[in-house]
Amino acid sequence: MANGKIGVTTENIFPVIKKFLYSDHEIFLRELVSNAVDATQKIRTLASFGDFKGELGTLDVRVDIDKEKGTLTVTDRGIGMDAEDVDKYINQIAFSGAEEFLQKYKDTANNIIGHFGLGFYSAFMVSKKVEIRSLSYKEGAKAVLWTCDGSPEYTMEECDKSDRGTSITLYIDDESKEFLEQARIDTLLKKYCRFLPVPVISGKKQEWKDGKMVDTNEDNVVNATEPLWTKKPADLTDEDYLKFYHELMPGQDDPMFWIHLNVDYPFTLTGILYFPKIKNEFDVRKDRIQLYSNQVYVTDQVEGVVPEFMTLMQGVIDSPDIPLNVSRSYLQADTAVKKISGYISKKVAEKLDSMFKADRKAFEEKWDDIKVFIEYGMLTDEKFFESAKKFYLLKDVNDKYFTLDEYHTLVEGEQKDKDGRLVYLYATDKTAQHSYIQAAEDKGYSVLLLDGQLEPHMVGLLEQKLEGVSFVRVDSDTPEKLIRKSDDKGSGLTADQTEVMTILFKSQIPEVDKAQFMVGFEEISADAAPATVTQNEFMRRMKDMAAMQPGMSFYGDMPASYSFTVNTDQPAVKAIIEETEKTIGAKTSDILKQISALNDEIANVSKEAQDKKESVPDMKEQNEKISALRAELDKEVSDYAAGLPKVKQIIDLALLQSGLLKGAALSEFIKRTAKLL
Repeated sequence: MANGKIGVTTENIFPVIKKFLYSDHEIFLRELVSNAVDATQKIRTLASFGDFKGELGTLDVRVDIDKEKGTLTVTDRGIGMDAEDVDKYINQIAFSGAEEFLQKYKDTANNIIGHFGLGFYSAFMVSKKVEIRSLSYKEGAKAVLWTCDGSPEYTMEECDKSDRGTSITLYIDDESKEFLEQARIDTLLKKYCRFLPVPVISGKKQEWKDGKMVDTNEDNVVNATEPLWTKKPADLTDEDYLKFYHELMPGQDDPMFWIHLNVDYPFTLTGILYFPKIKNEFDVRKDRIQLYSNQVYVTDQVEGVVPEFMTLMQGVIDSPDIPLNVSRSYLQADTAVKKISGYISKKVAEKLDSMFKADRKAFEEKWDDIKVFIEYGMLTDEKFFESAKKFYLLKDVNDKYFTLDEYHTLVEGEQKDKDGRLVYLYATDKTAQHSYIQAAEDKGYSVLLLDGQLEPHMVGLLEQKLEGVSFVRVDSDTPEKLIRKSDDKGSGLTADQTEVMTILFKSQIPEVDKAQFMVGFEEISADAAPATVTQNEFMRRMKDMAAMQPGMSFYGDMPASYSFTVNTDQPAVKAIIEETEKTIGAKTSDILKQISALNDEIANVSKEAQDKKESVPDMKEQNEKISALRAELDKEVSDYAAGLPKVKQIIDLALLQSGLLKGAALSEFIKRTAKLL
């Protein structure tokens, strides 16, 4: 029997292991089972090279619980260890200068494991004592029993053990009794070990008998030793891929398609990535892709391994080039990981491009389901954008699809403005914006449908990337001004008429929550609508983006600004202008003349004072008179407008067209319409 101290220079190593090395204590089971699998794989390798000539026998890893004794045991039939091996691999922890280690790594300890061979010591996070019983494969080897209670002291002695391999028995401490429950252990094994290459046995299979689940005599193998991604794509059918998908993601609809990854240079990478049907609400979950290292589960937080936009995908990635225990900062900084990320992005783009070229019709049918994924990629990954622009599709309001080049060719003849820029008109809601769409199409324009949540961002990106192209929403201006072919037309009104008619229409616009209206006049055409409500493209985009980005809440809190454009060519509007001039024209003209005279007086006095380099006299009396006259003008015109149901009707028709007529104002419109009829 031998006594000794584990080869470290501090007695603080076990508190560090317990507190710092692992964020989740449950990880101990993965470490021990992974070590057992490694030992099993090594005996297979030795046998294949002729370095072990004995009988391999049954090769598996067993996890056994004894609740009465309070133990959990992991057993393998691998290469085993003799006393020299135990001293080398257990007693001499694989680093020197423990004090330096503690200072350097205790705050970022997840980076350590795997680099320093500390996987076995994770057992002490949940144990008050650990025993190792092992018999080496070497001829003439003697079995060894190693015992440690969580202090640097250990005992090691010969023991009776006839079967090759290693058993590690954990005496579970009082704070970790959950690891003596079979259901808890089975859950962890399914999470971490479900695809290990050696059978892992935990308890017995169960069956329903006499109203309860009871154990059978059959071992419960928790893992599939040859997962689908380890096989050749040529040997697999669509049914194989779909079955595997539903094992990974139970309860999900069938995926649209998948990519089987298989590369061995300049890094080793296998895996299967599935494209699920993505909902319009754009629910980004970051746990849909599982990362493995040699079939050992590592994490489902893969932001550093796959490009951000691919977190929408589902499936598995396996690469031995990624250590078992890594932190997010490690993933983001590691060169190999960056290469893997770039390779996956490239393979996804190639898959989509091949699908587009092979069967465009089928690709178009999938477009609405995969559009969010592709747009997310184009927005966040420059290289993916360059690849995706070949198969990115624009859909118009008539459900026709175009590549970017095809659409440019389609509209370049009709949709250039006076400055030579190509204008892409678009709608976000075919039903709500139908009248605007119809008006644009009547002018021979094409209208795109951009109804996804990412499209406000895509519009900005495409304007940046497509030279000489701007996007304009179809309801952002009157049809004649959506694509400005020439300078704006006049209104046909005098300055006094413009002021009076502005008061007349503005006074009758009902209150609309969080909205303000700027009234303007333009000679459009006799056949066009009497008035149109539009929203400034820039401000509307800012508000749309503010809805998705909390940091832009300034724009989101601002009132929506609308342009209320009155068509002075329309017969009903002309009649209102003429009638107003005839009925109150004399009165309003007189008031406006008085206001003009007072303004002239103020201007003259100010100029004279400036010429003399004197201070401007107080013009309070004149300003008060102007305010009183404007109040009188507003009342005169507003009272008159209140008696003109046609004015209200024109306003409400414009608000109704733009979806802004609601509540009491809508009820009043219906009643008024009935009376006018």
